[in-house]
Amino acid sequence: MGDDIVYPYSVLFVEDEKNIRQNYVLYLKMFFNNVYEAGDGEEGFRLYKEKRPDIMIVDINMPKLNGLELMKKVRQNDHNTKAIMLTAHTDEDFLLEAASLKLVKYLKKPIARKELHETLMLSIKELQEYEVKPFCTLKLHDGFTWIFESKKLMNFNDEVLLTPKERVFLDLLCSNVNQIMTYERISEYVWGYDKVGSIDSIKSMIKKLRKKLPQNIIKNVFATGYKLTTSKDV
Repeated sequence: MGDDIVYPYSVLFVEDEKNIRQNYVLYLKMFFNNVYEAGDGEEGFRLYKEKRPDIMIVDINMPKLNGLELMKKVRQNDHNTKAIMLTAHTDEDFLLEAASLKLVKYLKKPIARKELHETLMLSIKELQEYEVKPFCTLKLHDGFTWIFESKKLMNFNDEVLLTPKERVFLDLLCSNVNQIMTYERISEYVWGYDKVGSIDSIKSMIKKLRKKLPQNIIKNVFATGYKLTTSKDV
């Protein structure tokens, strides 16, 4: 990364040691337009859902939700975000588990800035040259379309206005067509870990969202949760 270049990508740095986090956030801000930081795995997952960063730098040892658990949650629906894991581990079990998470690289702590620099360059190269496209849009019914990249619901050429929670929830459903999303998973994904996503809250949100969607597209699965049904994805 050249000294005068600021890259148009966003980075989320998740590290529970405050001094280390602050030092590297300052370093990252020299090169990236948007740098976000989190002090534990739960906060990191909340920020990931809110900001959708291009690159994540994640420490493996964190309270509440460790780095491996955090990246497993990210990889449930997202194989595009570039991930760098910071670790003191070199044991075989860790390496096997980390291998399934599509990491750009794992860096052994303490991290040399030169090594981080090289790994960030590799992440940028992958962002610029390689794009994962499981699908770009999902066609619903009656002229409605969900655009994955921008997280927008369109009715023909008009955008349908959604609340932040409706947007996150609809993205979850559209990424898992015809799969049942349980109340527990919806609460965790949309509300995070603050436990305010009660069944009544979920039902209230869905009641309002249904008014913005084609009829019967969100199906209730008795005593379990909801699923989205559609005829075709592109």
